[in-house]
Amino acid sequence: QVELVESGGGLVQAGGSLRLSCAASPSVFYGNEMYWYRQAPGLQRELVASITSDSRPYYHGSVEGRFTISRDNAKNTVYLQMNNLKPEDTAAYYCNTLRDGAFLQWGRGTQVTVYS
Repeated sequence: QVELVESGGGLVQAGGSLRLSCAASPSVFYGNEMYWYRQAPGLQRELVASITSDSRPYYHGSVEGRFTISRDNAKNTVYLQMNNLKPEDTAAYYCNTLRDGAFLQWGRGTQVTVYS
């Protein structure tokens, strides 16, 4: 059973924008804090942003002011609006949430590639 499906990645020039979406199953989404992570080749997965069930956001310092996380509870979807993209934002992006203190199985992610 697929619980998290990311989409919206692509190839974009530096300074451009992308909007990522993560569709979750209702049991995964409802009442849970949602996270966006990213992983670049050869590097560890890192937290980009998160949003609580009542829509309080958190951002990693490297994306604050450029990325905006939001959620649509009616659609069980969390978004990541990414503006002023930089080559160092190039990575595979994943969403996830915690269940019983552990992350769910990671999805396939969506690739973001920023060229200068």
